Amino acid sequence: MIQEFKKFILRGNVVDLAVAVVVGAAFGAVVNGLVKDMITPLLGALGGQPDFSRLAFTINGSRFMYGEFLNAIVSFLLVASALFFLVVQPLNHLQTRMARRKTPEEPTDRKCPECLSEIPKAATRCKFCTSKVQPAK
Repeated sequence: MIQEFKKFILRGNVVDLAVAVVVGAAFGAVVNGLVKDMITPLLGALGGQPDFSRLAFTINGSRFMYGEFLNAIVSFLLVASALFFLVVQPLNHLQTRMARRKTPEEPTDRKCPECLSEIPKAATRCKFCTSKVQPAK
């Protein structure tokens, strides 16, 4: 059982997923820092409030810190934008270019002239109707 667990843990996709989670967390921290220290003060300066994190209101003694929520929304939008423009778009473009370079594969089958069934290209007799056919060139 321990050997199976070791084999599972060392599988490529598990390790790749673990690396992706760690890199994603680090990227999230960088973007959160960018939002908190650069973007939010810039937006706040345009709107007259230098920092969203201090925005709050109180109802019956309960304090609602909606400024932190605004920071989280801006952070999410920046992360999603960065992933879309820096990862998804370039990969889609690369896949499109790679697909254009591929030459179409030659078919390995052809139709029997008598019964129109699919037969191998090199066949001299149809396996369905048993008629003789000329091998394809």
